[in-house]
Amino acid sequence: MKPLRNGAFERLFEAHAEPLFAFLVYRTGDRQLAEDLVADTFERAMRSSSRFDPRRGSEKNWLYAVAVNLTRDNARRASVETRALERVGAQARDCDDDPRISAVSDRDAIDRALVKLSDDEREAVALRFGSDLKLREVARVVGESESAVEKRISRALQKLRHELQPPE
Repeated sequence: MKPLRNGAFERLFEAHAEPLFAFLVYRTGDRQLAEDLVADTFERAMRSSSRFDPRRGSEKNWLYAVAVNLTRDNARRASVETRALERVGAQARDCDDDPRISAVSDRDAIDRALVKLSDDEREAVALRFGSDLKLREVARVVGESESAVEKRISRALQKLRHELQPPE
């Protein structure tokens, strides 16, 4: 892609911002963080548009790869911050203390089930269902074969079904 000019950025944003936001909300469980990540994704896309190669994949796949990388960076940064706070004896604020969030028991159950998945499984499920990407698009975003991604998603869904089954 050439540097984004003459409405190309607006077209890119218009076409992909909402589904990308949905994916990031699904992936992070945090609407504010998802908004920040969408903005960061498009900022990075604008700055690095000259590096986009349409022979390697679509604009959509490229944007999602940028978003996935930013999400991973954010998770690593948050992990480091949490460990630092724990070292000095401070407690990180847990968003589950928010009464509005705790009132949504279905979301809590899903969150607890999603925690049982590996990071790779959560990411694949979020890309597939949170952003409604096709299997081949998910494979391109994560840089793996379709069959590997399909197996990962299948395993993840089996784990989720098991975790979400009501106790007998």
